[in-house]
Amino acid sequence: MALKNSLRLAMRRRAVGIDIGARSVRIMVLSGSARRMGHVRIEGIASGPLAPGAMAGAEIVDGQAVARALSEVFGNVPQQCLSAALCCAMAIPGSATFTTHLSVEHVDGSHRRQASLEPAVVMEAERIAGLERHALAIDWYLEDTPPRIGAMAIAATAREHLEARIGCAAMAGITLTTVDVEPHAALRALRHAARFELELHEPYVAIWIGSDGVYGWRIEGETIAQEIRYPSPEYTCVADALRDLADDSFNVCALVGGEIELLEGVCFSLADIGDVLGCTVLPFDCSSLSDGDVIPPSDLLHDPSFAVAFGLALRGLAQ
Repeated sequence: MALKNSLRLAMRRRAVGIDIGARSVRIMVLSGSARRMGHVRIEGIASGPLAPGAMAGAEIVDGQAVARALSEVFGNVPQQCLSAALCCAMAIPGSATFTTHLSVEHVDGSHRRQASLEPAVVMEAERIAGLERHALAIDWYLEDTPPRIGAMAIAATAREHLEARIGCAAMAGITLTTVDVEPHAALRALRHAARFELELHEPYVAIWIGSDGVYGWRIEGETIAQEIRYPSPEYTCVADALRDLADDSFNVCALVGGEIELLEGVCFSLADIGDVLGCTVLPFDCSSLSDGDVIPPSDLLHDPSFAVAFGLALRGLAQ
């Protein structure tokens, strides 16, 4: 039996999501089996405080403080779920990232074809970011979900943000394999949660609250029908943004992740979200998303701020 369990453990792919917030560091370790796509198991979860002033928005001010926090948090994860081949992902705030979509005709998805698109992608990234190529870190991929199937999704950020995170991870003995955008990672986690919390194809709203604002998406089937961000020039308050997101549509539920206390700090609660959208509101909760027992059990599983870490680890498993 021990040999069988060891073989099963070895066959599972593992990934870590690392979320560096303004005041804390959170990590989530997930594993997945290639034979059961979409099924994941939480292998470890941990968080720890970050020294005041270590972060200033998207900028890492004190890299050594961040590295120490990373080392301490990783030390709180069971070492048997960490391996040399671990895929580690970290995120950059949405406010420090420029995103757009490039219409591409007759894309066959091959590496050769994507390589031929690189000059156009770089030009578009330079345009939206207002920075030259050498100062940018650029990522792009072909969309495979409605409504932009076949379009090229482009994300760009200042290279200094990327290098700072790679450097802090390296000081903590961690090799980053993926860097994502915080709202994208949060949305990935919320959509995964919707598969457990809601009936198939029910329309719902996904909301993520970060240190740089509120991001929301109205999901209909597999399609993002509407998306909002606050603060933004077109909205005078959070409620206005949410009303635009609702758009008089019938939403079964709203799934909310992130640092909810930040929203409550501006006198807007989860109950207020439900009133504006006219639907039930559920905080993101990891406890029901694991295929098997959690190692170890933790109250952190009920913390909605782990949406980014969870979504980052999901991306690591998919790569």
